[in-house]
Amino acid sequence: MALDLPLIWGFILAIGVMMYVLLDGFDLGVGMLTFLARSDEERNMMTATIEPVWDGNETWLIIGGGGLFAAFPAAYGIIMPAFYLPVLIMLAALIFRGVAFEFRHKAVRPTTRRFWNGAFFGGSATAAFSQGLMLGGMIQGIKVEGGAFAGGAFDWLTPFSLLVGLAVVIGYVMLGACWLVLKTEDDLFLRARKWARLSLAGVAVGFLAVSLATLAIDPSVGERWGFSMTHVDFTKLLPLSPAPLAGMFFCAWLWRDLSMKTGPGSAPDWRPYLLAAGIFLSGYVGLGLSLYPYIVPFEYTLWEAAARDNALAFLLVGAVVMLPIILMYTAFVYRLFWGKVKPGDGYHA
Repeated sequence: MALDLPLIWGFILAIGVMMYVLLDGFDLGVGMLTFLARSDEERNMMTATIEPVWDGNETWLIIGGGGLFAAFPAAYGIIMPAFYLPVLIMLAALIFRGVAFEFRHKAVRPTTRRFWNGAFFGGSATAAFSQGLMLGGMIQGIKVEGGAFAGGAFDWLTPFSLLVGLAVVIGYVMLGACWLVLKTEDDLFLRARKWARLSLAGVAVGFLAVSLATLAIDPSVGERWGFSMTHVDFTKLLPLSPAPLAGMFFCAWLWRDLSMKTGPGSAPDWRPYLLAAGIFLSGYVGLGLSLYPYIVPFEYTLWEAAARDNALAFLLVGAVVMLPIILMYTAFVYRLFWGKVKPGDGYHA
């Protein structure tokens, strides 16, 4: 029985993108939360929680982009021209953020330090918002004619994409706050719990708004879920309902954990981040159910956009070797730097 190589590569890319969202999402969230730090010492504590892992987290972005180029060249040739501007803005923001991450520790003058602190926050927020704009632009569809992008340079800029961009920013803030709950102590720990509760409320509203708006983007999405202007088809809705129901369950559980008093009998500090990841995962699965089997929404399926099978098989050999190595290295680094950060921790100390 022959392997369905386009489907396998679609699954690999889906894992790569999800890993990027969950891992780089929290360090972008921490970057945005540094704006709320009460002092440079507290801000340094926050950045110390991500110093050992933030470079490695961005590896998954390369896997996603490189994998799309190699395994689905037709889709890459359509998607990239459609999002040149937000992609360039995102990359510039990530570069500027990386520079600020290093330079803020070397700044001597207070004004210079404030500039680099602001650059770190601004780069994190801009990168997150740009990713949301691209996601919103993908969901609403790309105009294609003759196998090439046929839209305008700003087709991605719509009220829907702005809504998705805002939802992604709030979601990353929630991931970052839950990461700080895991990694910090004392007053910063308590404030991180408060930030996580506030952002969780925003995520619940944002995800609901995006979900309802997505149903109206294309008739095929509403039909996939059994929704129309006149009725609800429960025979279609019920098999897909575990994804949104899981998201609601994780939201309620996370709110409960964050609302409990700290001390003996309280929720473990590692659980809020896992629950936040579960919320993102449920939304990601729901999005996949809405768009499958399209890789260029409503235009090209995985099989139509895929490279030839011999190329996919050759690439799969490399993926089978390298992906476990990347996963093991990632697990090793997180295990090595497990535990709460202390004042003075970090390689800039």
